[in-house]
Amino acid sequence: MLKSNSSEDGAIRALGIDPGLGTLGYGVVSQYGNSLKCETYGVIKTPTGLSLAQRLARLYFELKQVAEEFPPDMVAVEKLFFGRNTTTAEMVWQARGVVLLLAAQLGFEPYEIKPNEVKLAVCGYGGAEKGQVQGMVAHMLGLAKNPSPDDAADALAIAIAGLAVHTYDRNIMRGC
Repeated sequence: MLKSNSSEDGAIRALGIDPGLGTLGYGVVSQYGNSLKCETYGVIKTPTGLSLAQRLARLYFELKQVAEEFPPDMVAVEKLFFGRNTTTAEMVWQARGVVLLLAAQLGFEPYEIKPNEVKLAVCGYGGAEKGQVQGMVAHMLGLAKNPSPDDAADALAIAIAGLAVHTYDRNIMRGC
């Protein structure tokens, strides 16, 4: 988890991912000391008319392009659990597998962060509402408005949470 390609200016760049088969959100956030900067965010959509294999390949190749354009120092992905809708869960888990593969190819063990941990890292409260999280993400990144769509906003929040966990881990390793 602690592999680092940190740039010479000390920045740490996180690729945050909100996995999904139909829509995958991504966000790249750089941390410079105590400051955060949004590098890019968006979604990758896959048409339902494609086969499952084609959809997964599209997610992989488009996400790989993001990682090539904005090389990360770490990857954070939302850790999921589903209650009843196993069909949806299966699709998301398959998309998550693509994310885990890409992270491994980049040389990272990704941070897997639960939704309530993302909310806690961004808002200070694990039960925060989606609008609160989006508002805090915009505030923390100095954005003029809340990021959208929701999947991209969630990915930015995941990147921020990943940076928080990474910083904590790094401080523990240093004995701070």
